[in-house]
Amino acid sequence: MSGLIGKKLGMTSFFGANGKYIPCTIIEAGPCVVTQVKTKEKDGYDAVQLAFDDKKEKHVSSAMKGHFAKAQAAPKRKLVEFQFNEAKNLGDTVTVEHFAEGELVSVIGTSKGRGFQGVVKRHGFSGVGGTTHGQHDRSRAPGSVGASSDPSRVMKGMRMGGRMGGNRVKMQNIEIVKVMPEKNLLVIKGSVAGATGSYILIEK
Repeated sequence: MSGLIGKKLGMTSFFGANGKYIPCTIIEAGPCVVTQVKTKEKDGYDAVQLAFDDKKEKHVSSAMKGHFAKAQAAPKRKLVEFQFNEAKNLGDTVTVEHFAEGELVSVIGTSKGRGFQGVVKRHGFSGVGGTTHGQHDRSRAPGSVGASSDPSRVMKGMRMGGRMGGNRVKMQNIEIVKVMPEKNLLVIKGSVAGATGSYILIEK
């Protein structure tokens, strides 16, 4: 398994070989620098830490400045560990050329945060019903949530209002439609969880 860190730029569309309309997401993927190589002997597991997206040096702690200096890399905003099949050395660069058109990958993003939402938006409830017989303010209410004397409590897992969105979402078997190495872009089929400008992880 291997991967790459990217940033969601937005959506567009392509026409496939059969003339079919394909909605696509454009991701600025890499170049990512190897800032740490973890081994089973030293760290207990094998992994490669990649860094992406330049950051101003004045916003970096002294400890992290030394961490990036070991790899002879500029300070970065996003650090993620991947398990590469092939050996990687400190300071190596991983680009979109690591992927090929038509390849199936897993894409991980953080969904848009919606804040505190009611049951209609969060769970698709239709509300209590009509507005007759005095029900003038119940159209988006959850209705009954618990039993009476037995068990005398609201059961765990009851669908109620609460915080919505802001979750890590992994989409598997997403096809890469186009690779643009000269611009460090990946065009993948369909939509990806997350707002424009959010970080995306691509794994294969």
